[in-house]
Amino acid sequence: MRRKGPMVGRRADRSVRDAATMGSGRRGIINGTITVRSQGGAMEQDMQSLEDFDVGREAWPMAGISLVHLPGATHASGLDGDARRGLSRNPKQLPAKYFYDRRGSLLFERICATPEYYPTRTESALLARHACGILDQVAPGTLVEIGSGSSVKTNHFFVACERAGRYVRYQPFDVCDEALRAAAARLKRRYSWLEMELLVGDYAVDLPALPHSRGPRLFLFLGGTIGNLSHDEAVTFLTALRATMHAEDYLLLGFDRIKDKRILDAAYNDAHGYTAQFNMNLLRVLNTRLGADFDERRFMHVAFFNEHKGQVEMHLRARSMHTVTLARIGLVASFARDETILTEISRKFTPEGMRALLETAGFGWCRHEESDNGYFSLVLAAPA
Repeated sequence: MRRKGPMVGRRADRSVRDAATMGSGRRGIINGTITVRSQGGAMEQDMQSLEDFDVGREAWPMAGISLVHLPGATHASGLDGDARRGLSRNPKQLPAKYFYDRRGSLLFERICATPEYYPTRTESALLARHACGILDQVAPGTLVEIGSGSSVKTNHFFVACERAGRYVRYQPFDVCDEALRAAAARLKRRYSWLEMELLVGDYAVDLPALPHSRGPRLFLFLGGTIGNLSHDEAVTFLTALRATMHAEDYLLLGFDRIKDKRILDAAYNDAHGYTAQFNMNLLRVLNTRLGADFDERRFMHVAFFNEHKGQVEMHLRARSMHTVTLARIGLVASFARDETILTEISRKFTPEGMRALLETAGFGWCRHEESDNGYFSLVLAAPA
């Protein structure tokens, strides 16, 4: 996880400090609003809250920030076709990118703060340790973050820029307009010098439409989001990205590694239930945008590590036999008891698998940093 779907989880400049404290509060969702209730008189507030989103909206527009809607930003017709195909096939399947409406983006930030979900804090620690060295090696003029979400871990690069007196342009690229605006407002308050061009779109289709920017460019694809793509999809995506890059550009990828099944299963079944709510949010998206009548009470969240395929799978399992009508596309979907919708995969990698994937897509391996426990890797690659 995740991108997210594209979209992937980010925390801001206090993310490393907050990671140790976020587990102490009780959290819930009431009428679509995330709440935080204190335990023992202490309330911990994640930076990615409803208030942050509201501030981001109210502060718009801001000097030094522009907004570009790429063709894939209006992907309603994409949802129409994806839902029709995915719910008519056997087994049923829907793209994970539709998790990420405003509510889904908020829920994913909560997932990233849970003690079970190791990728965010592990990758963030790696970035804190190696951002300066990566910037020295690449010397970028622009950071382009694909699936940027709340742009949290990118903060380590901005801190490193300030320390080195090197100032970059930032192009966050995400499907969620509100998440981009909120993140930009927070970043601008912290880094007044930062020039940003917000790119709203779908990285599955919009890579050729990326606007020109000063180079060299450092492309970021973090959070293990590459694992949300099948092998063929990952090769297609990376090959398309390679075609948009210049010889002096680089790509920094976050790879989640193969590890103990119990750790992986726990990461996608957190005790607070955020991942379950995140998974169920896909049904709300379908209800809102396609006039569907999904009843969340008729489904349950299921997530497990498929050892044979080397991937975590998230499903929505029907509790009983029933039908669902998607009025806006004229589709009736039938569900048998225990039938599932595959909503996300998250593939896990070995170092050999990471290298092979990049080489297949036309990239050369430039640098590899891994966590001390071997849970996560950062790989810097360049067009071969």
